[in-house]
Formats: sequence, structure tokens, C-alpha cells
Amino acid sequence: MAKAAQKVTLSPSRDIPFDKLVLSQSNVRRIKAGVSVEELAEDIARRGLLQSLNVRPVLDADGFETGMFEIPAGGRRFQALSLLVKQKRLAKTAPIPCIVRDAASEILAEDDSLAENMQRVALHPLDQFRAFQALREKGQGEEAIAAAFFVTPQIVKQRLKLASVAPALLDVYAEDGMTLEQLMAFTVNPDHARQVQVWDAVKNSWNKEPYAIRRMLTETAVRASDRRAVFVGVDAYEAAGGVVLRDLFQGDDGGWLEDPALLDRLVAEKLQAEAEALSSEGWKWIEVATDLPYGYSHGLRRLAGDPAPMTDEESATHAALLGEYRALEDEYSGQDDCPEEIDARLGQLEMAMEAVEQRPLIYDPAEVARAGVFVTLDRDGSLAVYRGYVRPEDEPREETAVQDGDGADVTGQGGDVGVSSWKPSGTSVGGTVITSGGQPIGADLSEEEDDGALKPLPERLVMELTAHRTLALREAIGRSPDVALTLLLLKLVKDTFRTSSASGSCLEASVRHVYMSAQAPDLKDSVVAKLVDERHAAWEVDLPLGDDAALWDYLTVLDQGSRLALLAHCLSFGINALHEKVNLYGAGISASGLTRRMAHADLVARAVDLDMVEAGWEPTVDGYLNRVPKARILEAVREAKGEGTAQFLDHLKKGDMATEAERLLKGSGWLPEVLRRTDLAAQDGEAVGEGQGQDAGQPEEVDLPAFLMADLPDGNASMMAAE
Repeated sequence: MAKAAQKVTLSPSRDIPFDKLVLSQSNVRRIKAGVSVEELAEDIARRGLLQSLNVRPVLDADGFETGMFEIPAGGRRFQALSLLVKQKRLAKTAPIPCIVRDAASEILAEDDSLAENMQRVALHPLDQFRAFQALREKGQGEEAIAAAFFVTPQIVKQRLKLASVAPALLDVYAEDGMTLEQLMAFTVNPDHARQVQVWDAVKNSWNKEPYAIRRMLTETAVRASDRRAVFVGVDAYEAAGGVVLRDLFQGDDGGWLEDPALLDRLVAEKLQAEAEALSSEGWKWIEVATDLPYGYSHGLRRLAGDPAPMTDEESATHAALLGEYRALEDEYSGQDDCPEEIDARLGQLEMAMEAVEQRPLIYDPAEVARAGVFVTLDRDGSLAVYRGYVRPEDEPREETAVQDGDGADVTGQGGDVGVSSWKPSGTSVGGTVITSGGQPIGADLSEEEDDGALKPLPERLVMELTAHRTLALREAIGRSPDVALTLLLLKLVKDTFRTSSASGSCLEASVRHVYMSAQAPDLKDSVVAKLVDERHAAWEVDLPLGDDAALWDYLTVLDQGSRLALLAHCLSFGINALHEKVNLYGAGISASGLTRRMAHADLVARAVDLDMVEAGWEPTVDGYLNRVPKARILEAVREAKGEGTAQFLDHLKKGDMATEAERLLKGSGWLPEVLRRTDLAAQDGEAVGEGQGQDAGQPEEVDLPAFLMADLPDGNASMMAAE
């Protein structure tokens, strides 16, 4: 027979006047913890008593109820109520909600007290966050929430910051899939997708500490302590629209700046503004750089300026400081230990005198007119200005010693590329040329005025064009074993007879794979690139590269033709016909070295009969025409199609001119100077001269632009061309 379930009877509740209540000695809580009694009293005064007191009747010696009630559970609430009564904010007879336990109950008073304190469960931080968030959504501010729950506003900010964590990660935390410290680490970056991505990367990793999570979430940001951020200022960065990632849960040194590109732009703008202010001093040039390269002043003469004289006021100040310093020294010179305050004062006087003694330098105006300034950032984020450097080309003519008389025009741009002829072209402020990295600040070729004069090709474009030529030479060398052998012999002969270039080994003939630092986007898809890749892949399949002994045997039994072909292929990867920037600070290639490289490349081009037209290069809008001034476009059309055709384009806007020129030049075989072989260019020049004499009486055949051809009726185009 089933046993009937015992019915549960709850203790009755009733209101008992406050003055009928006393604190029980059976209360197990003895040590203060959590919210103070004062804070609890304020909370009861604001919202009332949320939880009834647990009380028992007080019995006399005979076991009869006395009308008083003791409180074994709820002692802190009783103490808070007592404080309110003492402050006369609560009446002594105010009814207090109580749960009354029967005096004859088998449950001990200590049992009730212990159960009430131990059975409670602390609120989960996620529930606390959601409760704070609900209160804020209903109009309560962070300060009000903090005051209501007796926590600091920082605690409320931290809990509300959890709203920036992806909901998927909150669910993981709610299921104990991560710790609170890990969850807090994700608040540093509000990007939910990035948060989930980082968690997926670390959840199965051995290292998923909070610091590792923070590092991954801020790896593309810049610390606020970075010298660039210190120079610009976080406030200025935020005013420009930048976002700062902050960590409310631990010290973050000011946070992380999320937009490095914006920060770099602000740094450049501020440095440029400082440079423009310096231009009033009359310097010839000002070089602006966030980081100056090692050896930036190599080869430059430093001006020796004279310290500016002190004003009368400064002299008086310095004399007063010096007098006080000497008086203190004399007074305490005989004592073994100088008092701390006197020692501190002496240090202050030394610093003050040093500040007055550090005088700005005054330079000869004639020297200033030929010298320049470097403007950069110091390691602590402050502005650093280094004045008075004279470049070799700016020295007086009679003092300049010409080191190299070879002035060959290797770029075909009508000027030397050497250091001695380099002239910075930059933003001019008051006669001062301001540059960054040797390039004009804020210069835009597409927006510059076109005065019709032929200007040098942009250096970046020259680098890209010579990258085309370098790859084409590699392809040609790879299929020309005889030329490759000649080239290799040339290298070996120079090493043998010019001992200054020997490197200490009996033989160090090697190929260093040269990579293009600047190249057009379509270079990898060009015809010559595919030929090089196909030949490389074919050799790679046959060669036993994993075993040196096997490779030695393979090369030994290879027939002579194959050996030469393999030699040519390997040697081709060392071809370097690239135009590079001449480094003015001593590192990299020199002007004379660049001249010799380009002349050497032209020798090789003649030997392999290189034709850049056959190699697949064409003057396209993106690859050439839209990146040069209008005068260069007209020159190309004039050389390829004649003066008459060029005249039809000279009134067009640059974009339309480039598009029309691409159509006219397609299939014409025209090349810019830097891609032409000097021997063929000389022959073309002679042919043009002869043609001008023979055909002077013949009408010029004109290629009409497409927009004019479309407007002509059938049959009239050829007539107009003949005219």
C-alpha cells in the first residue's frame, strides 16, 4: 500500500511592531560581509523591506510567551531597521513583516539562520548585466543604477560593457563554456564577427588566456601609448572620426586606436603643418618623415650655427638663478649631508639655468638658403627638428668635385639620375621645397596643371616599365644558352680581374632571385610571365631536388644542350634591369651603379634581340597613358601616327585623350623611351630624317579619332584623311 505524502505546512506570516523585536543570539552571522548596514538601510528606505524577518516567540522561565520575538534569521535587516528608527525615519511601533516559527518547532533557531545564509545563490554576472541593461533601457542612468545597488559606477559600466559581446559568446558563457575573465576580454573590440572568429580560433587551443584574446582582438590596432598617437593626441584622433578600443576591466594605457591609416594621415598632416611653419626660416628644403632611415645625414654637411645671444631679461634671470645656486652651495658646503629640500632646490635651479642656456642656433642666411631641415618624431612622440644640412649638389659650384663624368641618360627622360643632379620636387611654401621620402607632399599627377612641356616620367611608372623589361629579358635569356654563357663569363671575368669585388671564396658565381618592388597588376598574366612559369615547371618536374647526390648524377649525365638550357634558365632569374630610386643616404644603389646597370641591360637586350612589342607590352590607359601628362600622350600619338593625328586629340580632356590614344596606338609598335633599345632607337631616328627629305611633298595620312570617324558619311573618311 503506497504511503501518503506528508503535507507541508508553512509558518504563518504577520506584521509585528518593531519595538516587539529583538536580535537572537542564535544568529550564525558574526562577521560583516557584503553590503553595509548603512547601505542596506538606505535601500530599505527607498524600496521597502523586500524579505520578511524570520522570528520566534520569546518564552519566559515557565515556557510562556512574553509578547516579544527574537530574530535568528534577518539580523542585518533588523539592524538596518534599527538605524532608520534611530534616525527617526521609521516609527518604533512600525509593523514589520515577519515569518513566525512555532516555539515548539523541532527546527533549531541556528538551523534557520544557517539555512537562510547558505541556501541563497549569488546572482550570475550575466543576469546582473541583463538586469542593469533592462534598468538602463527603462531610463535609469549608470550613476542612478550604481547608487541603487551600492556599487561603483565603474562596476555598472563594466557589466553594461558585456552588451558589446556577441550573443553567441554570451550563450557560451551562460553554459559555463568560458570564464568571466575570458568574456570580459572580448569587450575590447565591439566587432561581433571578429569576436566569434577569435573564439573559434582559441577555444580548442592550449592558450586561451584573456591576454591572448585581447592581443588577437587588437592586433591591427595601435596602442594609445604609441609615439604617433602621443604626437597627434587621442582627442584629435577621435575628433577626426577615429575609434578607440577601450578595456574597462583592466589597465589599457589609454586603449587602442582602431584606424592606423587615419592615424598615419593625421601624423603626416601635423608634420606637414610643422614643416610649413619652419619654411618661414628660409630653408631651401624640408624633408618630412615619421621615421628617418639609419644614416639619413650621411654625406651631408652640417652647418655650425652660433647660439643666439640672451636678452637682457634672460641674462638677469640667469644671473639670479646662478647667484642663488652659489649661495646655497657656499652655505652648505661644509656639511656632510645636505638637507633634502636644499638638494631638491639645487636640482630645480640647475634645470632652470639649463633651460635658459639652451639657445637656438643662428645660421648664416647664405648657408640657410642652400641647406635644409629634417622634421620627424622623437621616440617619445614629441616633434624632432634637425636643422642645417647641406646636400652635395647644393654646395657652391667651385667646392663641388665631380666624381663620375658618365652622364648617360639611362631612363630616356632627358636628365641624369645621379645624386649630383637630383633636385627634390615637392610642395613649395615661401620658396622652401617640402618633401616626404624625396617625393612631393600631396602631389597628384592627374590634377597637376599641364603646360604642354615634356616632363620626366613618374619614377614609379619607370620602375613598373622596367619590371616588364626585366621579365621579358629573363624569358629571352632562358631560351638563349649562348648569350647566357656570355653573360656568365662577363660576370666571372669581372670578378677575376677586379679583385676589389671578390668576396673571399675561390668561386662564388651565384644567382640571386631579384623580385620586382613595383610592378603593374597585369604583369603576372603577361605572355612572358607564362612562358617563364611553364619552363620553370617543366624543369622542376624532372629535377631530383630532394637529394644532392641524385641531383649531381642527373646533371652529370645530362646532354650538353640540356645543360646549357638549364644554365640559361637558372641564370635568367638573376636578371635585374630594374630602375630603382637612388638612395641619397648611402644605402642601396648609387647613381653611377644605376647608370651601369641600365647600360648593361641594353647590351643584353641587343644580344637576345629583345622586342618589347613581341613580349606583349602595349600602351594602355591603366598601364601608361592615364599616368602621364597630356604632353606625353600627344608625343606618343605623334611619334606613332604623325602630327596630324595628334592635333585631333590636343583639345580633349585627359581621360578621353588617353582612351582615344590607346585605340590609335594599338598594334602600332610604339614604345616609351625606357623600353626602347638604344640601337633601334638610333636607326629609327636616321630613318625619320631620311623620310622627311624624300616624302616632304607627300600628304600626311591621318588616323582620325573614333568620335570623328563616327560622324563622317561612308567614303568621306578616306577623302578627309588624304586632305
